[in-house]
Amino acid sequence: MKIALVIPSWRPEDIFPTKTASVQINYWQPLGTLYVASVLIEAGHDVRFLNGAFLSCKEILTALKDFEPSIVGLYSTTFGWKRACAMAGVIKKEIKETFIVAGGPYPIAIKGDCLKDCEAIDAVVTGEGERTMVELAEAISCGRDLSGVRGLAYRKGDEIIETPPMPLIEELDKLPFPARELLGHPDLYIPPPATYRRKPVAVIITSRGCNRRCIFCFQIDRYREKGIRYRSVDNVIKEIEHCLSQGYREIKFIDDTLASDYGRALELAQEIKRRRLDFTWFASACVNQVDRRLLRAFKEAGCWAILMGAESGVQKNLNALRKGITLEQIRTAVRIAKEEGLRVFTPFLIGIPGETYEEALQTIEFACELDPDVANFHALTPFPGTELYDMASEYGYTSTDLEDYTYQGAAFVPSSMTRKEIIELRQIAFRRFYSRPRFLLRRILGLRSIQDIKVAFRGIKSLFWIWVKRDVFHKTESYS
Repeated sequence: MKIALVIPSWRPEDIFPTKTASVQINYWQPLGTLYVASVLIEAGHDVRFLNGAFLSCKEILTALKDFEPSIVGLYSTTFGWKRACAMAGVIKKEIKETFIVAGGPYPIAIKGDCLKDCEAIDAVVTGEGERTMVELAEAISCGRDLSGVRGLAYRKGDEIIETPPMPLIEELDKLPFPARELLGHPDLYIPPPATYRRKPVAVIITSRGCNRRCIFCFQIDRYREKGIRYRSVDNVIKEIEHCLSQGYREIKFIDDTLASDYGRALELAQEIKRRRLDFTWFASACVNQVDRRLLRAFKEAGCWAILMGAESGVQKNLNALRKGITLEQIRTAVRIAKEEGLRVFTPFLIGIPGETYEEALQTIEFACELDPDVANFHALTPFPGTELYDMASEYGYTSTDLEDYTYQGAAFVPSSMTRKEIIELRQIAFRRFYSRPRFLLRRILGLRSIQDIKVAFRGIKSLFWIWVKRDVFHKTESYS
C-alpha cells in the first residue's frame, strides 16, 4: 500500500520573531514520523515522506498527486494544528479517495475532539503511532472495519468512535531504526546555530517516557505510570554506528534526560569511548542526576555540550513547576560541567504560576550568575496533555489562538503577571544576559572557524534588534 507521511508547510517566521529567527531557526529530524515510516516499510508498504519545512503546500500537493497514496498521515503539534487542518482540506478536495489520519503531540492529547475541528481528517492516532499505523494500513487494505485498530479515533458516519488505547511499546530494541533515508540531503536538518559542532547532525532518542512530574511537560504515558522505557546500550550503539555509516558526524540525544539511569548513561559513554567512535554529541540531563564522574565520562566520549533545565532562579517557582531540584543543585551541576570542559546550555521559563515580576528579574540575575555558554528564556507554555493545560484556569488564563502555543507566544499568563510583563521580561533577559562584557569577550575569544563567525554575526544582529525594537516579541493578543 502507498502511504505518505506529511509535515504541513511552515516557516521559521511563523514561530520566531522575524528579527531573531536567524539565531533560533532549527530543522530537527522528525524522529516520531521516521519511526512510523520505518515500521510501515518493514511491514511491506511503499512510504514517502514530505516535509513542509522545505516544501510549500502546492509542492506537497503535487507530490501527493504523483504518488497517489491510499493513506496520508499528517503530523501536527499544537501550533501546527491549523496548518494540518488546512492541508487536510486541500488533500481531501484534490485526492478524494485518500484516507487522512493525523498524529503527533496535539492529536494524541486532544484525541477524538480533533475530528470535530476538521471534517477532512478521517482519523487520529491517540498514542504511539508505530503499531497503530500498521494495524490501520492492514485494516484499510483488507477493507475491514476500523473498530479493531487500537489507539485510534475515527469517523463512522456522523459518529466519532475511539478504540481502546494501543499498549505502550515496552521492548524498544525491537523497533527498526528511524527511516532517515527518507529525509533527502542530511545537511538540511540542522539544530539552531551554536548548538552543533559538525554537520550533518543526526537525532537519536535512547528512551521513551519520563518519571518526573513537571507540570509543563507532556508525556504520553502520564496516566499509565510506566515511567521510562529504555533501549539497551548495545541497541543505541548500533544506531550510532548506523548513523556514522550514513555520513553523520554529530548526534543529538533528545531524551528528556540521558542520565535518568546513571549506570546506563555511564555505560553508554564508556562504550562510545571504548569503540573509538568518531563523532561529537550533545545531550540533556537533569541537574540532580549528574556528577563529576559522569560528566567527565561524557566529555571523554566526545560530548561537547549539555543542556540542563534550570527553569527558575527562585526556589518557590521551581517547586511550583515540580522540578524536584534546588538552586544549589543547579549551581553545582553547571559549575562541574564547565570545569570538565563542556559547553552548558540552560533554559529558563518566564510566567510560572505565582511568579511575580520581581521574581522573574531574580531568575535573570541567577542566569547571569550561573554564566552558562547559552541561556534561553522561554514563555511557559501550557501544551495540551500537560497538567498546566488542565489546571491553567486555576493559575491564570490562556490564549485561544493555538499559534501562540510555542515557547515564544506567551500562551499562558499567571494571575500574578500580565502578558505585557512576560514579553517585556523576555526581552530584558536576552538583553541582560547576552550584553555582558564577560559573555561577549568569551564569545570573541572562542571564535575558531568561519561557522563560528557566521553564528556570532547572527547573534549580534539579533541582539541589536532586541535592544532597538521594543516590541520584538510582541504578538496580537487572543486570550480568554
